[in-house]
Amino acid sequence: MRFIDAREFTPDRAWGARDVAAIDNATLRLHWTDSAHPWHVNDGPEVFVVLDGAVDMHYRQAGAEHVERLVPGRICYCEPGDEHRAIPVPEARILVIERRGSV
Repeated sequence: MRFIDAREFTPDRAWGARDVAAIDNATLRLHWTDSAHPWHVNDGPEVFVVLDGAVDMHYRQAGAEHVERLVPGRICYCEPGDEHRAIPVPEARILVIERRGSV
């Protein structure tokens, strides 16, 4: 059994991660960041759960850009092919669940 205090995790670079678990073909990783992630599209589903701080999730649908603020407890599910980028406000710790080896 392990216990992790997400609030104490700060890696040496933005979007640095700590592997929490691998369950079947999915990984759970704790990320910390204080800078924006570039626009990207994942090849598999991805779940974001903000644990500490806030994240503005920018996404594009039908050619229009939208923004949703993620705060602790708010969950974002990205389907494969959803174009998005996460921008912390001003920093955040996020649990990301995705298919192992997803890019």
